[in-house]
Amino acid sequence: MDELVKNEILGDLYAYYGKLLTKNQQDYFEDYYYNDLSLGEIALNHQVSRQAVYDNLRRCRKLLTNYEEKLHMQRDYNDIEQKLTKISVTIKENQSACALSQIEQLLSKMRGE
Repeated sequence: MDELVKNEILGDLYAYYGKLLTKNQQDYFEDYYYNDLSLGEIALNHQVSRQAVYDNLRRCRKLLTNYEEKLHMQRDYNDIEQKLTKISVTIKENQSACALSQIEQLLSKMRGE
């Protein structure tokens, strides 16, 4: 997997779980991934070592990945979005009974039934 794809995945995970990180971790993550600052620039701005920034970013990546492995928010959101897209297509094809069935299945899944 190339670096651009990894960064996109991390950005998506950050959108879901970023608030669970400490304020410093959020700042480092945003500076590095969104503001495109180097480790040295982040270290200078926060008056810490480059190693401290690197360690925090590594910890952030691990935390974000672990949150998704345990909570599945991104996976579930993508699954719901995909099913709603199918329902939309079904409605456009004037198959309301089928669409209703798909909606009921989705609601059951969301309720954990």
